[in-house]
Amino acid sequence: MGTSVQVTPLCGVYNENPLSYLVSIDGFNILIDCGWNDHFHPQLLQPLSRVASTIDAVLLSHSDTLHLGALPYAMKQFGLSAPVYATEPVFRLGLLTMYDHYLSRKQVSEFDLFTLDDIDSAFQNVTRLTYSQNCHLSGKGEGIVIAPHVAGHLLGGTVWKITKDGEDVIYAVDFNHRKERHLNGTVLESFVRPAVLITDAYNALSNQPYRRQRDQEFLDAILNTLRGNGNVLLPVDTAGRVLELLLILEQHWEQHHLTFPIFFLTYVSSSTVDYVKSFLEWMSDSIAKSFEHTRDNAFLLKHVTLLINKSELENVPEGPKVVLASMASLEVGFSHDIFVEWAVDARNLVLFTERGQFGTRARMLQADPPPKAVKVTLSKRVPLVGEELAAYEEEQEKIKKEEALKATLVKEEESKAVVGADVGKTDPMLIDGHTKADGGGVRGEAYRDVLIDGFVPTSSVAPMFPFYDKTSEWDDFGEVINPDDYVIRDEDMDMGSMPMGGDLDGKLDENTASLMLDTTPSKVVSSELTVQIKCSLVYMDFEGRSDGRSIKSILSHVAPLKLVLVHGSAEATEHLKQHCLKHVCPHVYAPQIEETIDVTSDLCAYKVQLSEKLMSNVLFKKLGDYEIAWIDSEIEKTEGGSLSSLPLSTAPPPHKSVLVGDLKMADFKQFLSSKGIPVEFSGGALRCGEYVTLRKVGDASQKGGAAAIQQIVIEGLLCEEYYKIREYLYSQFYSL
Repeated sequence: MGTSVQVTPLCGVYNENPLSYLVSIDGFNILIDCGWNDHFHPQLLQPLSRVASTIDAVLLSHSDTLHLGALPYAMKQFGLSAPVYATEPVFRLGLLTMYDHYLSRKQVSEFDLFTLDDIDSAFQNVTRLTYSQNCHLSGKGEGIVIAPHVAGHLLGGTVWKITKDGEDVIYAVDFNHRKERHLNGTVLESFVRPAVLITDAYNALSNQPYRRQRDQEFLDAILNTLRGNGNVLLPVDTAGRVLELLLILEQHWEQHHLTFPIFFLTYVSSSTVDYVKSFLEWMSDSIAKSFEHTRDNAFLLKHVTLLINKSELENVPEGPKVVLASMASLEVGFSHDIFVEWAVDARNLVLFTERGQFGTRARMLQADPPPKAVKVTLSKRVPLVGEELAAYEEEQEKIKKEEALKATLVKEEESKAVVGADVGKTDPMLIDGHTKADGGGVRGEAYRDVLIDGFVPTSSVAPMFPFYDKTSEWDDFGEVINPDDYVIRDEDMDMGSMPMGGDLDGKLDENTASLMLDTTPSKVVSSELTVQIKCSLVYMDFEGRSDGRSIKSILSHVAPLKLVLVHGSAEATEHLKQHCLKHVCPHVYAPQIEETIDVTSDLCAYKVQLSEKLMSNVLFKKLGDYEIAWIDSEIEKTEGGSLSSLPLSTAPPPHKSVLVGDLKMADFKQFLSSKGIPVEFSGGALRCGEYVTLRKVGDASQKGGAAAIQQIVIEGLLCEEYYKIREYLYSQFYSL
């Protein structure tokens, strides 16, 4: 029986809702992604609430709300306490994304689903991994290895590889095979024949134009608007695809010496760019090489001004400008307010670079044809003044007094209990809870009714402050101490380096931090109005996802044994399912919400213990970082029921030589040239000398391209040259 694998979607199947999936591997429950939408509807999380307490680990694949937006709420409300794993950019940029969403909501409503402290608390549980780093789980997850790999799409975006007993479960959603300005393409194609592949159908029906054509149309639309004395608004995410847009604009402005101002406006824009500057090793090869050679950081933006407040934009001189503002959904945030102001001017352009989430204002405006007018609610948080402020302060003062009174009563009760116990043990004048009268006839009991805050009743003639004599223990070496009292915990050091809990490196902008810490009494004032849409509305696909044709090609190359399809419209999911059944593999699943499917491998895997008696006679050969050997043995069942491998009781039978290695023909060509043998490539084969030819031939029965089984065929006349070249060829391999 293979490794037991069950998949249960909790959200995001047969629709474009947030992503959240439960994968159980031999009873170890892994939550992959914990997404929420821009509406923050709690009802979407009901399936998650029912299993949150059983989750053993959480894996995050991308830094946007669709993949991690529900993490703070789930930890606060559902009791989710499992360790979380993500790459460093997903951790940092995801934290800033949640900050931006909270501040955008808090400025226009009494948002109380989670707080900044909840965000910090959730992200402090994140273990950060680098690409291709194997993380061995322990405890209940013993034997499971997780590793993040490049997904493209967003900075730090991850294809998760989960391995147990040699079987791979691959989770790859929102990947991009294309190289972009700031990101490399995905490495999904490097995986061949995994036991299970979980992927999405989001773009299964989409086809994309060539990148150069798309970029030119994007820049032309912006420049035509600016030259027509109009403004351009790009509703963007906080720290995801906006990075690619910033680079496109920055590079074009630099090359053509343009002077139109560009503004990047979010509550955390400065912090976002500061972090991104330090993530060059996570970006494309071209950015990394450019930095190595010229020390120029691609995100030292010379033509983009970073803003964290709309008032800063209002102070900019009148004239054409480009503004990239969050949120992409146009539900809240700076983009919402700017849209209301600019939509009434026909000279302006609102340029969408990603599909709006279902049910959002951005999605409605992307309809064909778009609406001519929309109803919006303008909300603003204003400080309390006059009678409202006085009433608020009076209420707060009343609350403080009540809390102080409760604290005092609790302290008094504790003091009575402690002192009463001490007096009962040590005071000989206390009999059955009462004191004896002294010689003058004055009773100590008379003073029991005189209680002053801070004093406690005792057997003495007057109230006294409580005093507790803390005795120390001593041994032959001195006073006994508790070593734990002197340990500086890592989390304490992290918290001490920065006042904000989640931003451990102190890179949070001072103005943003002051906004987070602002406790000025305020209220939200709202008004409704109808906006006549006269500006231009344009959608261009800059989502950074592979299109339908590329997805089908990649899935055919990977050729998983079993395929699970999630996240995509019902039409797209069914279309991709039928295609994969015909061209990829016979086991394709598209489960519904909370439907558990068993995708356990059909392969039989057994654990065999190599006995010491067997291993003492094995001769290993070095192969790179590994050691290999050929073993002939007998398998027997031990008393405990496990399998053990023992030496053969008879002489081992002979076996054919096994050559281990991966020969590159170009390297072998150089090797033969160094031995003085004339060699050249001709028609895909390597001609060696006058009579011998070498070529690589793949096994047609194997899928998977370069990673499948390949053979090297040597052809030619049986002469001295043939045997010499064959000997050279064998020398390039390890023989067992």
